[in-house]
Amino acid sequence: MKKIFYIFLGTFISQNAFANQPVDWQLGFQKAASESMREIVAFHDKLLLPIIIAISVFVLFLMLYACVRFRASANPNPSKRTHNVTVEVLWTLIPCLILIVMAVPSFKILYKQDTIPKADLTIKAIGYQWYWGYEYPDENIIFDSYMIEEKDLKADQPRLLAVDNEVVVPVDKVVKVLITANDVLHAWALPSFGVKRDAVPGRINETWFKAEKVGTYYGQCSELCGIKHAFMPITVRVVSDEEYEEWLSEARVKFAKEEIENDKLKLASK
Repeated sequence: MKKIFYIFLGTFISQNAFANQPVDWQLGFQKAASESMREIVAFHDKLLLPIIIAISVFVLFLMLYACVRFRASANPNPSKRTHNVTVEVLWTLIPCLILIVMAVPSFKILYKQDTIPKADLTIKAIGYQWYWGYEYPDENIIFDSYMIEEKDLKADQPRLLAVDNEVVVPVDKVVKVLITANDVLHAWALPSFGVKRDAVPGRINETWFKAEKVGTYYGQCSELCGIKHAFMPITVRVVSDEEYEEWLSEARVKFAKEEIENDKLKLASK
């Protein structure tokens, strides 16, 4: 009974109560934290769901009507009709019109997601078996991000989602993400930002997001990549500009590329 109650809440109550990660018995989307995700949710809730419900109700009505109207007891001599031109035209045109109605806003959202505005920050995400590596090309920062084992989790860290090194980005800034893989196919996905792109070895895909709210957001690899596919989460921490600059100062030292550090040491020794 308790589970049914949770499902009811997840279906009919606003998702604003949810955190920036999936929760038990959640049926809807995660809480939107970007304009792109809000548009995706609106497209789903205001257009797709009404169409799906209307089609389901109509088909159910036709099935019930056919079962009652054309049952054997009411039709001892069944009709020999093989086709009906009007019906055949309608069941061809109506689905086409429905697809056109769905396609217009869908293409608009897809085009907006694929058109990357001028970036304030660029991050490169590399998928490995089985963890993520990140680079900040303009800041000489590179680090790996591993899932924290359950025995090492802190009280506020979610199981299977928390990582040792989080991606940190400033709020209200356009973040461009370059995505690739080192071995097999992976996928970099953050539901709260409406972002999902395949990570393909030998190829760089691009996506972007603009986080509107400070907080920690969780995602996972969304491409079946092997035995530890479920253990390579994505964690992005969105902070204020001041906090980002502080993190950046520390990260330039902590996560500086080895080759650059070696060059600095060589120059210092001369």
